[in-house]
Amino acid sequence: MKKVEDIAEKIRTMEIRGAGRIAKAAAGAIRDYAAELDVVSMGEFDTRIRDVSDLLISTRPTAVSLPNAVKLASKYSSGNVEEARQEIIESANRFIEQADRALELIGKIGARRIQDGDVIMTHCNSHAALSIITTAFEEGKDIKVLATESRPRRQGLLTIRHLNDFGIPTSLIVDSAVRYHMKEVDKVVVGADAIAANGALVNKIGTSQLALAAHEARKSFMVAAETYKFSPSTIVGNPIEIEERAAEEVIDPAVLAELPHVQVKNPAFDFTPSEYIDMIVTDVGIIPPAMAYTVIREHLGWELGDL
Repeated sequence: MKKVEDIAEKIRTMEIRGAGRIAKAAAGAIRDYAAELDVVSMGEFDTRIRDVSDLLISTRPTAVSLPNAVKLASKYSSGNVEEARQEIIESANRFIEQADRALELIGKIGARRIQDGDVIMTHCNSHAALSIITTAFEEGKDIKVLATESRPRRQGLLTIRHLNDFGIPTSLIVDSAVRYHMKEVDKVVVGADAIAANGALVNKIGTSQLALAAHEARKSFMVAAETYKFSPSTIVGNPIEIEERAAEEVIDPAVLAELPHVQVKNPAFDFTPSEYIDMIVTDVGIIPPAMAYTVIREHLGWELGDL
């Protein structure tokens, strides 16, 4: 249990960050826990697996990839402890392998929409979005990137380092300069923390302003999302909870203590309506936002009774 608690804490504190990385870490944690779980009865096995699953899911309420990964990785049907244990190990390994393969597929599919000479704007630090950009560059396309700082945690600094290592010409801009620089941009490519059944996107705070600015400037807005980032529970009306992060990410607590009439609002994510999204690049192909429900039904396979 200690190992799972350590992973959960790293996810909660964002030492492990990014929807895809969170999903793979959770799947690996469940696999390792099941492999070492020393119980005899199926009743206790069921309870212990359910407890660690709940613990992991509770760490980041908005990242739909997390409950999807936990559900897929912890899947078993056997009534025998050893067989159930093996099912979980195989399910988790399969999920991790498919997640890695999904990034490669998204890169190849999305790169076909990148033109030689394109200037691309991106936000935060999405491995799926970066897979499209770096694949296009490795195919020989002459591209440039504008990357936002992505405050308050400045994940954009991870993005520019990644792009720099590939040799891709990149400019770092402050978040509030998005609309100013949009006139230079050909395409916007972002990742996803969750996609609702109606095609709406939940992603790093500030994504919606990129989408609005791109829509106004008639620039293509592309979302890169593995199928496990689609949210089955939205089919039955459950909203995606927007995580509120600690004030200390934004301002020094000592400074805030001197301002008794001030509070800090720090939502980690925002919603981008589907009408501002031109396409969603997934590991099963490029889809319009209106097809989000189909992806959930055909590729995640949740039944309404499961939700």
